[in-house]
Amino acid sequence: MSKSIVRARWLLEGFDGDTPMIYEQSALLVVDGAVAKIGDADDLVAEHPDAEPVGSGQDLVIPGLINAHHHVGLTPFQLGSADHPLELWFASRLGLRAVAPYLDTLYSAFEMIASGVTTVQHLHSRAPGGLNGLYKTSKEILSAYDEIGMRVSFSMALRDQNRLVYLDDDTFLNRLPERLRPHLAAYFEAYKVPFTDQLALYDDLTSMTDGKLKQSAQLAPSNLHWLSDDALQATADLARKSGAHLHAHILETPYQKQYAAKRTGGSALTAFDEMGLLSPKMTIGHGVWMSEADIELCADRGCHVCHNCSSNMRLKSGKAPVNALLARGVPVAIGIDEAGINDDRDMLSEMRLVMRAHREPGLASAAPSASSVLKMATTHGASTTPFSTSIGHLGIGAQADLVILDWKTITWPHQDPAQGPIEVLLHRVKTNAVKQVMIAGDVVYADGLFTHVDKDAVLSEIAERLAEPLTEDEAAMKALAHDMLPHVRAFYDEHYTHDPAQF
Repeated sequence: MSKSIVRARWLLEGFDGDTPMIYEQSALLVVDGAVAKIGDADDLVAEHPDAEPVGSGQDLVIPGLINAHHHVGLTPFQLGSADHPLELWFASRLGLRAVAPYLDTLYSAFEMIASGVTTVQHLHSRAPGGLNGLYKTSKEILSAYDEIGMRVSFSMALRDQNRLVYLDDDTFLNRLPERLRPHLAAYFEAYKVPFTDQLALYDDLTSMTDGKLKQSAQLAPSNLHWLSDDALQATADLARKSGAHLHAHILETPYQKQYAAKRTGGSALTAFDEMGLLSPKMTIGHGVWMSEADIELCADRGCHVCHNCSSNMRLKSGKAPVNALLARGVPVAIGIDEAGINDDRDMLSEMRLVMRAHREPGLASAAPSASSVLKMATTHGASTTPFSTSIGHLGIGAQADLVILDWKTITWPHQDPAQGPIEVLLHRVKTNAVKQVMIAGDVVYADGLFTHVDKDAVLSEIAERLAEPLTEDEAAMKALAHDMLPHVRAFYDEHYTHDPAQF
C-alpha cells in the first residue's frame, strides 16, 4: 500500500453545484492513487506517520485540469501552416512534415502537464497505412502517454468522405487541373480505410486500454461533412452497443452550418440526433454556430460541449455561445485543440482567455465567473471522458489527480486578501507557479522536471529529425499544399457565401 499526505494552504476539493468547496490549512490522504480522506494536516500526519509528505502546506492545491479536445504535438504553425480559416487550413496542412507519433505526443504532453493538465481527450485525426497504420499510430501514442504518466481518453477519428473540401473526393479531383489529380489522389489513397475497419479499431483500442488505470478509448465521429449517412448510422449503432463515449466536431465554422443546410435542410445537430447520436455520452466539439434551437436540443439530450476558444479565434471560426450554453445548463468543457493562443498547450492561459473572451458589454451582462471557468476545466472536462466522476475533483474515492501551485509565486510581491484564491488563480497564475503535478497518486512533474521522461532528450531528438533535409515525398507534399490552396478557395467562393449576414 502506498500512502502520501498532500498539505495545502488552500485546498479545492471540487464544486457543490457552482460553489467551490475550498478549505484552508487542510490536507489530503492519498492511498494507492486515490483520495482516502480530507482533514487537518497535523491530524492526518499523526494518524499516518508512514505516509510520504507532499507539498509545503503553503500552496494552493486544485484538481488536475482536463484538456477536453486535443489532436497533435508540434503545432501546425511550427510545422509550416499559417492560421488560415479552417477550410483553407486543411489544404495548407497537406505540406506539414511528419513527426514520429511517440515523440510528437510527448512534446505536447510536456506542455500540458507543465500547465496543470492531468487528463487529455486525444482525438487523432488520421494516419497513413490503412488499418495497420491506424493501429500502429494508436499504439505509439498510448505508449507515450503511458510512459510520461498522463491520463488519456483516446480515439482515432472516423471519416469516410469529403477529405479535403465539403464535396465528394472524386468530384473534387475532377475539378482540378490534370497535373494535380494524381498527387492528390495518391494522398487520398494513402489515408483510405474501409469504414468497417475503422469501427473495428475501436475494439482494438478497448483491448489496448483495458485494465489500464490511466487510459480509455472512445469514439469520434469526426463531423457531418466527413461522414456519410451510412457511416453515421453505423457509428450510432456501435455506440449504442458498446456504451462508448463520443466526441464530434460539429458546427465549428459558418461553412459547416451552410453545408448542413445544403445536405439536410436543417442543422448538423439535428442530423446527428436523427441518427441517435445525441446523448449524455456525446461531446460536441466547438459548437460555435449552434442556434437557439440547437442549444435547446443539446440541453434536452444531456450533451456536453467542448469550447476551444483559442482555435476559434486563430482560425476565424467565430465565437461560441458559451454564456447561452451555461445559462441553459449545458456542461461546457475547455479544449486547447491544435494549439493555444500562444501556440502552446497552456491550460492556465486558455482558462484566462475563456474568462475574458465572453464578457459581454453592459453593467448587468453575462460573463463567466472565475469559478465557472475552473469548473469547465475540471468537473465539466471530466464528464466528457469515460473516467467521468472519478476525476475532476478531489472528493473521497476520486483519483488523486492534482496540481500543487506555489501561492507565493502567484501572489508575489502583493495580493489584496479580499480576492479569494479562485479569483487569484484565474487572474494571475502562470506555469512558473506549477510546483508539482500528481496523477493517480504518482508525482509526474516536480520543480520543473518530469519524473519519468527526459524532456531535453526528447526535444533534441525531434530537433535532429526535423533538421534533416526534406525527403522527395515531403517536398512534393509541400508543393501540393501550395498548389491546392487557390483551388480550395475557388470551391468555397463558388459554393458558399462569405457574407456574415447570411450565416
